[in-house]
Amino acid sequence: MGNSFACWSVSSAPTTTTTAGSGRILREEPVSLHEQLYQWTARQGLDATRARRLRALSGVDDPPAEVWPALRRGTGALAAGLIGFGVILWVAANWDELGRGLRFGLLEALLAVSAIGAAARPAWRAPLSLLALLTLGGLLAYFGQTYQTGADPWQLFALWAALALPLVWAARSDLAWAPWTVVAATGISLWMHTFGGHAWHFTATTVPVHAIGFVAFGLLCVGMALRPGGDAQPWSWRVAVLLAVIAISGTALGGLFSRDVAPQYPLGLGVMAVGLVLAWRRAEVYALSALALAVDTLLVAGLARVVIEQWKVDIGGLLLLGLAACGLLAASVSLIMRRVCASGVHA
Repeated sequence: MGNSFACWSVSSAPTTTTTAGSGRILREEPVSLHEQLYQWTARQGLDATRARRLRALSGVDDPPAEVWPALRRGTGALAAGLIGFGVILWVAANWDELGRGLRFGLLEALLAVSAIGAAARPAWRAPLSLLALLTLGGLLAYFGQTYQTGADPWQLFALWAALALPLVWAARSDLAWAPWTVVAATGISLWMHTFGGHAWHFTATTVPVHAIGFVAFGLLCVGMALRPGGDAQPWSWRVAVLLAVIAISGTALGGLFSRDVAPQYPLGLGVMAVGLVLAWRRAEVYALSALALAVDTLLVAGLARVVIEQWKVDIGGLLLLGLAACGLLAASVSLIMRRVCASGVHA
């Protein structure tokens, strides 16, 4: 919103034109639709009835057209969530009285009904797909608890994401894609944790594991950007970017504050820098903001370690950290605003 306002302020400044005949410079001020209506009404001498008719035809009082689709999606998501939550509460209240077969039957029936309903009713496809996605996760979790398969948690999330992919692909809605992105990102994080020794160790031996995880997060972001309908519905891609930034920057910070600075810190900083360059070329304000904040945080944290090790904690070191943080943040915001306004993209 702030970027849009700033770009609008630059573009809506008074324009200067030169007439062909006299060479006189004229300044044209932007005029709002409300002001144009008042001027037209006064110029034409319209009475109150005709003025109201003109205002109605102009559509100035009509609600924004994009509000209704968002309202319908929000209502559908709320309905699906309440239905799913109600079923969970009912099953939890009667869980001890239900046999194993009936428990599986209830979960499978809810999954089948929501999937069939999503296929049969296009208007309810997105919320019903969300309900089916959540039910599938509950079914897999109950299966793992009942039969004690010994599978790692990351395998459960990987299987959940794989089985739900055709469902969310058919739904073609951020209402289903965004939760699926969370499931996939959780699976990647759990995989890194498992193959890193079932703990978050930041050493040279775990660098390959974390590097593969970083690549997986990058592929997730690319996949969300290239999915069908991604331009019109960017929220699942934004969720993927946000989760990737949190995971990679968190891993880099863990490497920084190890006993000795681990390779994860420069690796994570380099990955964030590459992402920042790509987002800069695309002038994507959301990714630019998230990546710039992550890079600034990593740089300030690195400076903090140097200050603590060299000068301990004193007023001079704290002042240096504060000035560095303010300078980096101000420079990042200024550069992002200039890039976005120069490209004509509104956030």
